[in-house]
Amino acid sequence: MTPTISTFLYLVAAICFIMALRGLSSAATSRNGNLYGICGMVIAVLTTLLSPTITKYGGIIGGITLGGVIGAIIAKKIKMTALPQLVAAFHSLVGLAAVFVAASALYNPKAFGIGAVDAIYTASLIEMSIGTIIGAITFSGSVIAFGKLQGLISGKPLMYKGQHIFNAALGLGLIALIVFFAISQHPSIFWIMAVVSLVLGVLLILPIGGADMPVVISMLNSYSGWAAAGIGFTLNNHLLLITGALVGASGAILSYIMCKGMNRSIINVILGGFGTDSSSEGSASVAASDKPVKLSSAAAV
Repeated sequence: MTPTISTFLYLVAAICFIMALRGLSSAATSRNGNLYGICGMVIAVLTTLLSPTITKYGGIIGGITLGGVIGAIIAKKIKMTALPQLVAAFHSLVGLAAVFVAASALYNPKAFGIGAVDAIYTASLIEMSIGTIIGAITFSGSVIAFGKLQGLISGKPLMYKGQHIFNAALGLGLIALIVFFAISQHPSIFWIMAVVSLVLGVLLILPIGGADMPVVISMLNSYSGWAAAGIGFTLNNHLLLITGALVGASGAILSYIMCKGMNRSIINVILGGFGTDSSSEGSASVAASDKPVKLSSAAAV
């Protein structure tokens, strides 16, 4: 398949995804929206598989088969009331995939056309870092959200003194790690960055109560889209860029609308329950079961 045909088919798939979002905006057209989404994904997958750069199909077919079987079993057994945590679980896999793709690009940059080992383009390193950070935060944050919705973790906001200062320090540390990584290109810095992002994802979601989990799920959906878009830059894949941007933007808009409807602050959600223990109008409406749980310094450690 020539690059021109691949680009055209990716464009068709992107249009299908846009139509899917449009259809899913209304209950009356949601069925058609799902069909558009399915068609777009089928076109995208087949176009990628027919790419001349792919020469071995064993691992790919095995992964598709295994994932398809697992997905079909879950879809048949899942209850409608458990769909939010299912979505959270799926988001976690998207974030983890972004981290793995970035790691693959780091260890085999020639395959991605972004330079050679220890000589990767600076722009690609930055894109790789951003995709890794957002992907790792999405993964660990989605796991915590799943645990809260499933009842495996307390739905109460778990807070400790100085949590926001600590989160801010982690955020600044990640910026510093991106700079160091772009300069040294050392794999150890990449993995440190991934681990710090995983910790930050946990700390951002733990302080958020169960009543706000629907907004959190929507925001994590947005994060997964931005992670995909960041990796799309690394892969130079236009479809991944478009799809990631669509998911990221639509998820952010939906999160804002949900926050307005629930009388919450979207900044509070993004920053991990910032102001949860305040006496603002939004927090006054939180259910008694979602009152913050104060952790001592020793307990927090």
